[in-house]
Amino acid sequence: MPTKPQLPERSSRATGAPTALDGLLVVDFTRVVAGPACTQTLADFGAHVIKIENPDGGDDTRAYEHAEIGGESAAYLSLNRNKRGITLDLTVPEAREIALDLIRKADVVVENFSSGVMKKFGLDYEAVAPLNPRLVYCSISAYGRTGPFASRPGFDPITQAESGFMSLNGFADGPAVRTGPPIVDMATGMSACNAILMALLARDRLDRGQHVEVALFDVAMGMTGFYGMAYLINGENPGRFGNSPSGSPTVGVYEASDGPLYMACANDRLYRRLVVEVLNRPDLINDPQFATRKARSEHKELLRAAIAEVFASDTLENWMAKMKLANIPVGYLRTVEEGFNAPEARERHRLNRIPHRTAEWVPNIEPPIAMSLTGPVDPVAAPLLGEHTEKVLRDTLGYDERRISEFNQKGAFGSGKPSEQV
Repeated sequence: MPTKPQLPERSSRATGAPTALDGLLVVDFTRVVAGPACTQTLADFGAHVIKIENPDGGDDTRAYEHAEIGGESAAYLSLNRNKRGITLDLTVPEAREIALDLIRKADVVVENFSSGVMKKFGLDYEAVAPLNPRLVYCSISAYGRTGPFASRPGFDPITQAESGFMSLNGFADGPAVRTGPPIVDMATGMSACNAILMALLARDRLDRGQHVEVALFDVAMGMTGFYGMAYLINGENPGRFGNSPSGSPTVGVYEASDGPLYMACANDRLYRRLVVEVLNRPDLINDPQFATRKARSEHKELLRAAIAEVFASDTLENWMAKMKLANIPVGYLRTVEEGFNAPEARERHRLNRIPHRTAEWVPNIEPPIAMSLTGPVDPVAAPLLGEHTEKVLRDTLGYDERRISEFNQKGAFGSGKPSEQV
């Protein structure tokens, strides 16, 4: 049986401390990964994010099977912290009326539906911009909202494959490999968040909002980085190189006598310290085959074999101590379990637990952004499906109980939805 980590209760932030996005109202039509990752960052730093879900099952990630607690999936919990959740059946005219009322009040709308869905419901940017000229409206898609590929469905691994990004991952003698976590989705969420914040800054100057778009394919292509740029310069198709990038023969995984380590000696200064101070092999710098970075790249396999032989002669902890003393960039090659239980995670207070309505407690991974004045809000677990519908309609839109009941009877919140759960 696996052993679940013991997580501390999260400490509260200082009472009355400001947040970066206090007062910002975000209407969130997103689901799965890229969109929710974007809006969760906004929510973490004080934005009031209202997540709108289909009452028939809600966000697709609610059904993902990695793990579940209190009836909620790990995927859903990891991407929807600090949001208010409501359900709207957008096929019902009254539900679209509520959506429009929210958009009229919103600073930001984020959507990642398939192409044409928001237009079909009368909620696309062209339809709602006249109602709220200061609105920042962000669309997230696989291939953009315009052009010949706008209607193509696409997901993270598809764009990894089609952009060339996947071809860079794996070993030279094996197939291309997608990343384990959906890295393009996550990077697209970050890019969308950046686009929204830039548009809000521009709104302060121009007194008007705008439509911003982020596409997974574009992000994946950008993430080929200097390998993509090198191809454009020299026309040579870059290949796969496993854990040791071309041009950096001393970067990669090495095996000590009792376990692996990952080392990154990417320049002459670090390489010299490694072979002289740590490995006690000055011949590996004096030998003309290894004297320069270019020479080392040309004799990469010979050099790696020599280094590997030395590492295999002693224990992991002894090598780690020597390399840290010489200030060589090195790390343990950990599993998720080892990484999450490591001193770096513990001392940096990355993990804790927060209350949850049906599970009592759920795990929490802290946002990876630190701000000295306007830090993240105290985290609130991702909402149950439709958990805040009545509260949002009452507090944000000012609807009274009679009007909420009328919308419920019309099926705006889903057919057969009990009024006490509205």
